[in-house]
Amino acid sequence: MRSAEFDREHVLRAAMAAFIAKGYSKTSMQDLKKATGLHPGSIYCAFDNKRGLLLAALEQYRSDRQAEFMALFDGEVSSLDALKRYLDSVVDECEREEIKDCLLQKALTELTKQDDEVENVITQMLNQWEEAIAAKIQQAQQDNELSSERDHHQLAQFLVMGIYGIRTFSHTQPSEGTLQSLADQLFEHICT
Repeated sequence: MRSAEFDREHVLRAAMAAFIAKGYSKTSMQDLKKATGLHPGSIYCAFDNKRGLLLAALEQYRSDRQAEFMALFDGEVSSLDALKRYLDSVVDECEREEIKDCLLQKALTELTKQDDEVENVITQMLNQWEEAIAAKIQQAQQDNELSSERDHHQLAQFLVMGIYGIRTFSHTQPSEGTLQSLADQLFEHICT
């Protein structure tokens, strides 16, 4: 059997968008065919099944998000300024109609208690994200941008919880500026 030839990252990003739009359970193989341009046979050949495609898409999502997050901290920007830019980017995503959800958050909500392996993979990815935020908060503390009196892990957990909340609240179609105001309050809490 010959292997399928395709742009793997393009296919995985297209699958991500399909899973975010409809959720894992409601995304059909026809939806994935339309999104990725691959026939179901090619999807099965490359990823074993829809679940395998989800796992690969989750890994691509983690890789993309990690690169985006780290890029905010490149250069001469302070850790605190980069954290603010990160929160602003979350708000920007939520305000764009097509990207309200995080693939990890959406898949975890849908698949918790249904697929232990997928749940564990997502939980591990979310923990890595939280640790990355904690490391940046700790760096800001070491650079005297933030008080060292507060635990950087708890601040990271609070920030993650707030980001989940902003993403969820964005579905209620709040008035213009509300999400940014909430993100600003969240950031202010981290800073005080």
